Amino acid sequence: MERVRFYQIGSYAAGNRLLDGELQTVQSDTHRTNSLNSGHRACQGCGEALGARYALDAVMRATGNQMVAVNATGCLEVFSTPYPETAWQVPWLHSLFGNAPAVATGVAAALKAKGRTDVRVVGQGGDGGTVDIGLACLSGMFERNDDVLYICYDNGGYMNTGVQRSGATPHGAATTTTPAVGPQPGNDFGKGKNLPAIAMAHRIPYVATATVADLRDLEYKATRAMEFRGARYLHVLVPCPLGWRTASNETVKIARLATETGIFPVFEAEDGEVVAVSKIRKRRPVGDYLQPQGRFAHLFGATPREDVIAKIQAEADRNVRVFGLTDPEVPVHGVVS
Repeated sequence: MERVRFYQIGSYAAGNRLLDGELQTVQSDTHRTNSLNSGHRACQGCGEALGARYALDAVMRATGNQMVAVNATGCLEVFSTPYPETAWQVPWLHSLFGNAPAVATGVAAALKAKGRTDVRVVGQGGDGGTVDIGLACLSGMFERNDDVLYICYDNGGYMNTGVQRSGATPHGAATTTTPAVGPQPGNDFGKGKNLPAIAMAHRIPYVATATVADLRDLEYKATRAMEFRGARYLHVLVPCPLGWRTASNETVKIARLATETGIFPVFEAEDGEVVAVSKIRKRRPVGDYLQPQGRFAHLFGATPREDVIAKIQAEADRNVRVFGLTDPEVPVHGVVS
């Protein structure tokens, strides 16, 4: 049996209440909003529940508690709001799977018509509702530069409907619609979408990526986004113990490995140009990130698929090179460290 840690060492998540006020996280503030409160029905170790609470609590502080959230259909809506109950403690609207950006735009327009420029709007959804079904509405929101922060909680698939592939599913990962069979097991290479890059191509004021492994960084970027007017986009990596087939107490560890291997670059961009990146202090081979996950177990069986792992390593190498994630660039050797 795994021992549960209530204090995540190294993440600065739960402690720090003894630090000076300006150094404390929003989550260590006893007056935090608790936007997503206890009582919801997320799986144990759900990264999306963690990410949503971190992000919206930071936005609430940044706006003086003047925020309306619009939520696409998906895991986050299903586990937080089984009618007639809800775990949300903020003004919150549920929309269809694909139109959360359009509904958020409408809310922002209505507030503008009423002269309520003090109330800010956040749209949010999973990668299915964002990368796939809601992409047209989101692109329109970006193109019109509507005054909305949209947050995508990326768990790499349609998890609450049975772990199907989405446009954000990583290459080589097994899902129920991309099984680990055939000469190219798992999700095909060359397919999928890089939504932070698509958002940057719209040259909206602010685009950023973050993970639930770095609370301070996630809170900073949610807060920073509220300093801008116009369309903004925040892409948060949120491991899913159900779909990724990982231990529920390793959600933060897995998210941290995604950044340390270069699989998930963490950066900020303004007006379409990268302005800051989170450097990797000790780079690790992608095998360290892949091997603990059951969705990649077929790559490490009796006959390891080193050819597939090499392709994934090449993708991480490209991220490191394009975003300058190490200084100087550090090569990695071997499948796992």
